[in-house]
Amino acid sequence: MRTTGTFAAARRIDRTGENDASRARSLVRVAAVIPALNEAPSIAGVVGKLRDGRAVAFCRIVVVDNGSTDGTGERARRAGATVVREERRGYGYACRAGVLAAGDADVIVLLDGDAADETSDLPRLLEPLLGDRADLVVGSRVALPGLREPGSMTPQQVLGNRLATFLIRLLYGTEVTDLGPLRAIRREDLLALGMGEMTYGWSVEMMAKAIRAGYRYREVPVTYHRRVGVSKVGGTLSGSLRAGWCIISATLRYSRWLPRVPGERGEIR
Repeated sequence: MRTTGTFAAARRIDRTGENDASRARSLVRVAAVIPALNEAPSIAGVVGKLRDGRAVAFCRIVVVDNGSTDGTGERARRAGATVVREERRGYGYACRAGVLAAGDADVIVLLDGDAADETSDLPRLLEPLLGDRADLVVGSRVALPGLREPGSMTPQQVLGNRLATFLIRLLYGTEVTDLGPLRAIRREDLLALGMGEMTYGWSVEMMAKAIRAGYRYREVPVTYHRRVGVSKVGGTLSGSLRAGWCIISATLRYSRWLPRVPGERGEIR
C-alpha cells in the first residue's frame, strides 16, 4: 500500500524512537465527518465531545446537514462544527460532501450524529492507521460481547449485518464482522476508490473496494449505545428493506471490481 507525506515520515521516524514517532503522528491532520439528517437532539453533544480534544485533536469537524428540517445544521454550527448542506438525500451523498469539505485533512474519521458511537473509542480506532498497520479501520460493534448496548441495533439490523458480513467473508476472503459506521481511512486512499454509491451502499462499497484494492483491513472492538431518536434505517420496515437491498446488491456488485492502474488516483464523483 502506498504511504506518502506525513505517514511516510512517521514510519521512518518510528524506527528511531517512540517519542519521535509520537511527534510525527501529531502532525497528521485528522478530520471528523458526520452525516446528519434531523439529528437536532444529539448533534451538539456529539460535536462537543469531539471538540474537547480529550480523545483526538481534530483539525476539523464537518457536519453534513443532509436536508434536515429540525435545525440540525444550526445546532451543529453553534456547537463549533463546520456545516455543509447537502440537499440530495442519501448517506453516500452526505459522506461525499463531508470528505470533499475536509480538503486539507490527511485522515477521515466517519461517525454518526445520533450519539450511538462512543468517542472515547477514537484513539483505538486510529491507532492501527497512524501506526501504519492498516489502511481502513472499522469499529466492530459485535467483536466483543457486552460492548453493544441492548436495543442499540434492531433485530433486522442484526440479521442484515450478519448476512452482509457473511457474503463479504465468502466473496472477498476477508474476516469481517460488522458494517459499523465508525471508521477511519486516509483521505487520499478513500478518494482513490472512486466511490459511487450515494445511498445506503456507501459503507459496504468502501469496504469491498478497499479489500479488492489490497488495502490492509482492520477491525477494532467499539462500544455502541442506543441512538438518540428513531433510526432512519432500522426504525421502519421499509427503511430496513431499502437499506438491506442496497447493501447486499453492492456487496455482490463489487466482488469483481478492479482498481485503476497502480499509481493512478481516482476521485469521488
